[in-house]
Amino acid sequence: MTLKARPRILLSNDDGIFAPGLEVLERIARQISDDIWVVAPTMERSGAGHSLTIHEPLRPLKQHDRRYAISGTPTDCVMVAINHIMQDMAPDLVLSGVNNGGNLGEDVHYSGTVAAAMEAAFLGVPAIALSQVSSDPAAIHWATAEKFAPDIIRKVCAAGWPKDVLINLNFPDLPPEAVKGVRTAAQGKHKVGDDLILRHDPRGRPYLWLGDKRMPETSPEGSDMGAVNAGYVAVTPLNVDLTHAPTMQALARIFP
Repeated sequence: MTLKARPRILLSNDDGIFAPGLEVLERIARQISDDIWVVAPTMERSGAGHSLTIHEPLRPLKQHDRRYAISGTPTDCVMVAINHIMQDMAPDLVLSGVNNGGNLGEDVHYSGTVAAAMEAAFLGVPAIALSQVSSDPAAIHWATAEKFAPDIIRKVCAAGWPKDVLINLNFPDLPPEAVKGVRTAAQGKHKVGDDLILRHDPRGRPYLWLGDKRMPETSPEGSDMGAVNAGYVAVTPLNVDLTHAPTMQALARIFP
């Protein structure tokens, strides 16, 4: 899929319409084209996964030409953008991010950033999710994503990928000059969700807060986490079809 001279690019995210990472993504996209559309959530929707808003109305709020905020999830944003706002001409490419924090391992199942790209893939539009790994909120290396993303986007688009696949990019927690290069990498493992913190509100009522502690990484060499931890940008193709072929074949012998 070689990009046209002036491709139509849709941008979205899960950190919200005013997120710094979205500003970075706009600068990245404008190195590729000037036909840029932005449709993002009105507020942060991190961890929304591939959720849809079905019990409330969706309200597209036009900020200015080709820029909208949607009162919904990242999935809602891409669906509304392609099927409504841009229905006269679909985008050639969807870019989601740049997320504040990595989307590695099992993160991809919870991530609104990845979900926006996945929704685009469902709708037949090539999509790339971009995330900047960060350990210090006061010192996020946005310049790393901005430097490396344009060339990576051009190269993966020139190579192309199947319609039921999206590309997941993770940039290491390093300044641009310290990055060692780019690696293709498999999805790793570092489950989140086992860190439930019990607290009490001012009236003494208990509540639970989901912390960010994760299981130790169990990924083999060649994983996305291994790549970024070694100082490389991780490029991971993700398949939206969750069917496990070997198990399917085994079950077919039981249920012919």
